[in-house]
Amino acid sequence: MRLTKFGHACVRLEYDDHVVVIDPGAFTDPEAVDGATHVLITHEHADHADPERLRRTDAVIHTIAAVADQAPPDLRERIEVVAPGDTIAELGVEVVGEKHAIIHPDLPHFDNSGYLFDVGGTRIFHPGDALTVPETPVDLLLLPISGPWLKVSECIDYARAVGAPRNLGIHEAVHSEIGVALVGTHLKNLLPETSDYTLLAPGTDATL
Repeated sequence: MRLTKFGHACVRLEYDDHVVVIDPGAFTDPEAVDGATHVLITHEHADHADPERLRRTDAVIHTIAAVADQAPPDLRERIEVVAPGDTIAELGVEVVGEKHAIIHPDLPHFDNSGYLFDVGGTRIFHPGDALTVPETPVDLLLLPISGPWLKVSECIDYARAVGAPRNLGIHEAVHSEIGVALVGTHLKNLLPETSDYTLLAPGTDATL
């Protein structure tokens, strides 16, 4: 399996005959979706779901009803709606979680579902903008490290709660380089020795 980190929250997984792109949003290089066979969207925010990037591919789009309801008509016909607890059997994916982390009590509590992959026994979890802890062990957590809904203490505690031996930083675009490095330092200092943290530059592959 090949994993490529793209800008912000976007990750591409290539395995078997699948090229699965998760959350190609407005902060993501458009070429992230090139060659995709499936696109998975966690929630409606523009940094995770951008119509222009979705138009660049003819791949089927798997996402929750809140995203489908807002999609332009030309994209809606390619959407397969999923809900928490569903599985996408073809991809080895379970839909996990229902709500976005709270940004502020005065704002709507947005829907959000993460995606838990099981590829040949390797379990990879993309939570979207949430701190959902899957009920089963995770080998690689795609770990949000910044956002208007996230404190560094919450990021650390979330990684501890999931307990994955490997954590790959995502959702970094709203921090400066200094901020990203600061969070990385805290994670490396405060995660247990059994849990590793890495941040990759956009377009870089991870070894799995």
